Amino acid sequence: MKFTLSWLKDHLETEADVHRIAEAMTMAGLEVEEVLDPAAKLAPFTVARIVSAERHPNADRLQVCQVETVDGMKEIVCGAPNARAGLTTIYAPIGAYVPGLGVTLVEKPVRGVVSNGMLCSASELELADDSDGIQELPPEIAVGTPVAGLFGAEPVIDFEVTPNRPDWLGVTGIARDLAAAGVGRLKHFDIAVVRGAFPSPVSVRIEAPEMCPVFAGRVIRGVSNGPSPAWLQKRLTAIGLRPINRLVDVTNLIAYDRARPLHVYDLAKLSGPEIVVRAGQVSAQTGEAEHLIALDGKTYAVQPADCVIADAAGERPIGLGGVMGGESTGCDDDTTDVFLESAWFEPLVIAQTGRVHAIHSDAQYRFARGVDPASVTPGLELATRLILDLCGGAPSEIVYVGEPPANPAPIAFDPAHVKRLTGMDLADDRIGTILGQLGFLVQAAPEGQAQPWIVTPPSFRRDVDGPADLVEEVARIEGFDRLPDTPLPPVARPAGGVLNPRQARVRTARRALAALGYAEAVTWSFTKQSTAALFGGGDETLVLENPIAADLDCMRPSVLPNLVQAAARNAARGFADAALFEIGPIYLGDGPNDQRTVIAALVAPHAARHWAGAGEDPLFALKGDLTALLEEIGAPVASLQLAQGSNRDWWHPGRSARLQLGPKNVIVEFGELHPRVLKALDADGPMLAFEIVLDNVPEPRGKGSKARGPADLATLMPLTRDFAFVVEEAKPAGDLVRAAAGADKALIAEVRVFDVYRGKGVDDGFKSVALEVVLQPRQATLTDAEIEALTARVVAAVEKQGGKLRA
Repeated sequence: MKFTLSWLKDHLETEADVHRIAEAMTMAGLEVEEVLDPAAKLAPFTVARIVSAERHPNADRLQVCQVETVDGMKEIVCGAPNARAGLTTIYAPIGAYVPGLGVTLVEKPVRGVVSNGMLCSASELELADDSDGIQELPPEIAVGTPVAGLFGAEPVIDFEVTPNRPDWLGVTGIARDLAAAGVGRLKHFDIAVVRGAFPSPVSVRIEAPEMCPVFAGRVIRGVSNGPSPAWLQKRLTAIGLRPINRLVDVTNLIAYDRARPLHVYDLAKLSGPEIVVRAGQVSAQTGEAEHLIALDGKTYAVQPADCVIADAAGERPIGLGGVMGGESTGCDDDTTDVFLESAWFEPLVIAQTGRVHAIHSDAQYRFARGVDPASVTPGLELATRLILDLCGGAPSEIVYVGEPPANPAPIAFDPAHVKRLTGMDLADDRIGTILGQLGFLVQAAPEGQAQPWIVTPPSFRRDVDGPADLVEEVARIEGFDRLPDTPLPPVARPAGGVLNPRQARVRTARRALAALGYAEAVTWSFTKQSTAALFGGGDETLVLENPIAADLDCMRPSVLPNLVQAAARNAARGFADAALFEIGPIYLGDGPNDQRTVIAALVAPHAARHWAGAGEDPLFALKGDLTALLEEIGAPVASLQLAQGSNRDWWHPGRSARLQLGPKNVIVEFGELHPRVLKALDADGPMLAFEIVLDNVPEPRGKGSKARGPADLATLMPLTRDFAFVVEEAKPAGDLVRAAAGADKALIAEVRVFDVYRGKGVDDGFKSVALEVVLQPRQATLTDAEIEALTARVVAAVEKQGGKLRA
């Protein structure tokens, strides 16, 4: 919805500028989208006079003009056919932005002659749709006069109308709210009754009162149609409407001024003396819907749910009621007799018609939100007066058929509700004044009623139906910035839940795996019985009696088959390089306590092919992630024993292992999944995984949370020593690492395996494991003797594990 400041001042007596108006609208609940100021766009342009005009030496259609401007005499090259000596026109200096061309003027030669500006047409300044040449102005206008003032360019306010406020779709509704907000004084105009000179030759019959309960109209004879006067065209053009002719422009003006859509029919084009309001019809013989060629030139198949305006005893559609008129009865310059319509249509019917036919006319927009039923006759009288003033003619008596919907029901209201709901401490007189200025009728309630006031909403405020709505009206007009900032009373914080150790570990594990780059998967706790058999399950005790699907008929013995199938689905869709994890239950079928909670993760290393090679072995990367996760959840990593291989046949026998505390308590199994299992699940390998049985991970010995102490940062530089030990092939390298690290726990910060060698110089059945030992001094720099003693302790510790120093 748009309107100009001068238009608003027709209804509101105010000295406020456009920015003050926009601010007041915002505070009153109207959502201002933009304030458009064309005067700012026209600021660089002024009036100039051509002193002389000579043909361009290098172009027949160009002229070199000497122009008197606000900046003095300027030589300007112009191609307009009407450029001539003595012409008063519009001058644009160098640096000005010409909106119609979308360019900023720069000083440059035109066919060898430098043009020091530009002479403009109305279209180049977006003051008209097209122009034949540069703008011709009256000669009495002084050189240097700003163009913005000549063309009456004024600011336009564009705001969004909420669906519950159709009264804001007219400038009068905006003026009413602003007057209540104290921005000005509302002007009241009585609409004079235009007496009919003769009975209306056109009658109206309503066959669908549920679609159109009331319809009014009158005939006006002897009108003279044509272009509207300049003031009317200017008003419509300012808000983006295209002037058409006087009759149509009058209806558009009233739609935006009073939120009252109207329609004008050419009386000579009506078939018969009766207009019928009915529902759309479908032929009983052919089953085809009737059609209407509307004013937008499109043909619409009318539906039974549409409200139709028809003539010829109701046979021919001439319009979609409340939406758009038909082309067959449209007014043009030859129109002399008209029938003027003012009706009220059911909003839901109009909204549905607009959606079905994708019609978004101004009338449809207003009727779908609810036009004031009390404006039927006043709108007709106002339009009659304007048509008589602009077009002449003689009006008939008004034809009025039907009954408008009932006015909003009165509301019992206590002004104390305002303070109770908003905290605003307003006097009763102030509350009554605000409601009265908004059009509400405030009366004292009869004695004996609980509420002291009876407030009746006006016919144009059907959105108000309770005391809370009245309080909102008072609050928005008084100003939301006046709402007190009293804090709510303190409420005791309810006791929060405390996570048990297992829940805390699950949360920690979830965050740690996400940080390592794994994506969480949430899969069923069921799987197919044949799939469960691949992972040691599938017992009849775990088969469901009533599964939700044929391939989900067994409780899963492991999370791994579900992760394998999820990775395979990703690969089938072009994402083969997957890293997934899931934390959830598994079912072993070994008694009433057969459920376990596991943390399972799977990687499918299918990186893009590259000449640099595959890089790190993914099995070692997986083990690194597993170790990091175990440390995060508080597992005793230093005490875990690595056992090569697994007795589970879904693991690859040469590339799998397990970590355990003693021979019976297996904490985790990890490694590469067997190709046979992957083939059975229709998945491409390799795939590597681990599965931690959370129930088997002992809880930390310390109870309760401890505050983290200060950081223990070393102030001395670390140093390293390398060792190579020859051990039997079957000896795990991890045993050597733990032995070396235990030689001096205070000074040895880390032990790393950096090479494993088999070959010349090493006997068959043996291997050489190279260790890097990082020494971190704490109190003082180590002397050579201290380093030698520590080295001897490392060698002695590893030799106890069967290692022999090689170098």
